[in-house]
Amino acid sequence: MPLATPYYLIDENALARNLERVDQLRAASGAKCLLALKCFATWSTFPQIAPHMDGTTSSSLNELKLGREKFGGETHAYSVAWSDGEIDEAVANADKIIFNSVSQLERFEDKAAHLPIGLRVNPGVSHSHFDLADPARQFSRLGESERARVEAVMDRVSGFMLHCNCENDSVVAFSELLDTIETRIGDLLMRLEWVSLGGGIHFTKPGYDIDGLAARLRAFAEKFDVQVYLEPGDTVVTDTTTLEVSVLDVIENGKAVAIVDSAVEAHMLDLLVYRESGSVAPNTGPHHYQIAGKSCLAGDIFGDFDFPAPLSVGDRISLLNAAGYTMVKKNWFNGVAMPAIAIRRKNGDVELVQSFDYADYVASLS
Repeated sequence: MPLATPYYLIDENALARNLERVDQLRAASGAKCLLALKCFATWSTFPQIAPHMDGTTSSSLNELKLGREKFGGETHAYSVAWSDGEIDEAVANADKIIFNSVSQLERFEDKAAHLPIGLRVNPGVSHSHFDLADPARQFSRLGESERARVEAVMDRVSGFMLHCNCENDSVVAFSELLDTIETRIGDLLMRLEWVSLGGGIHFTKPGYDIDGLAARLRAFAEKFDVQVYLEPGDTVVTDTTTLEVSVLDVIENGKAVAIVDSAVEAHMLDLLVYRESGSVAPNTGPHHYQIAGKSCLAGDIFGDFDFPAPLSVGDRISLLNAAGYTMVKKNWFNGVAMPAIAIRRKNGDVELVQSFDYADYVASLS
């Protein structure tokens, strides 16, 4: 019997294709790859992902602990700001700790003295299609940008985090960005043992020149004699997961609108955040519908799509690319039923791995 909607459906074969490209890049470049848990933290997939990566990187204490407990490998601890109540547990679970500012480093370096210490540095250049996600935007709080402050603590750090890409699918653009960074702070890079170049490099995209990226990363590592880390998130899980929904009602109000048993703000929040449309496949046919959620938000709209046949109550729709920055952001807005999580195994069987009910909704509040 089919699973009741809504649910996220992760495809192991699609994930395996992306992981093959992760393996290819690691082998050709010498770079280590850490899964960015801020993007994807569905730990039931970790047994498949972990053998193809070197560990995890975090943005919070909870993510750090999840990486340590469920993934293994190296655990890199980063937060925009650690609190006094977090730092002891953070250093207890970390293999490396990265501070976002010199002031945080100076505040907590004694507690982290037994660990390799890193500093996030803002090189002043980036590749991002969205100002909202641009780590080098004006007045950015993400990393130290004043050279003198960085120079003053070089004797206390062994590595830098230089996270300045977002959905960069061009080797040329990435290489040019790295050229600028080398020119600006190359003398500081010479004094390090490791450099994390962050995530946002879309190297699993079909047709991407992985060999070209690998060569550029290897040249960088050899020039500065550093271990390079990458922190892929979305590129690991892109095109692996759908949000499965069912049509609850079809109304006519200037256009045909199909209301489904999900909500954009609750289950695919980034569509609203970045003002983008969702996607379906093949999105062809003579019957045009706006697919909308069941919440009370007026703009709860997944997008406008074409279908080969008219939609009716009970029809299933698969909304694509529902893994990265989606499952980690799901919420209980309007009390809409939380999507379950299922995995399509390599043999085609679909296995329900997690479900949520009213007790979970109640437990999320007080």
